[in-house]
Amino acid sequence: MISITVTALVFGVIFLAELPDKTALAGLVLGTRYRASYVFAGVAAAFLLHVVLAVAAGSVLTLLPQQIVHAVTGVLFLGGAAMLLLKKGEEEEEVRKPADQSFWKVAGTGFTLILVAEFGDLTQIMTANLAARYDDPISVGLGAVLGLWAVAGLGIVGGKALMKRVPLRLITQIAALLMLALGVWSLWEAVSG
Repeated sequence: MISITVTALVFGVIFLAELPDKTALAGLVLGTRYRASYVFAGVAAAFLLHVVLAVAAGSVLTLLPQQIVHAVTGVLFLGGAAMLLLKKGEEEEEVRKPADQSFWKVAGTGFTLILVAEFGDLTQIMTANLAARYDDPISVGLGAVLGLWAVAGLGIVGGKALMKRVPLRLITQIAALLMLALGVWSLWEAVSG
């Protein structure tokens, strides 16, 4: 059974953490050059693969004693919050235009770009942490995939407008505060449990 609470929490955390990431900017660049639906299909498939791998890794962590899992996830969340707060502005990466703009070529370009850029990324590690923390792989996976897809869709379709209205630094700070709260909560449970 899917937990709406866990799915919503994971969605919010992953959405906010991914929004200021370079892949949202890459999706924006691809979306301005190619058919948005083709780009989204490739990007969405890559994010789905990343979430499946992260949830599988997080599910393995649930085999450890709960106090250890809470301590490890707490430290990783605090590290993630620090990474977001200390992160410098990233430059937009150059994306080469493929010769043909067929579905497979454009979707393949989006898939490859995200697959490589996101492997071991903060949101993939956070998804594994959340899967370990909540021991609910379906709810965590669903929340993470929907959060990543929402950011990809925003980046591809309306990224420029969003970034004009909401400062990237504010989004990053909100994501860092959420991760900080999750980290402190996990460490509290490790110590008090």
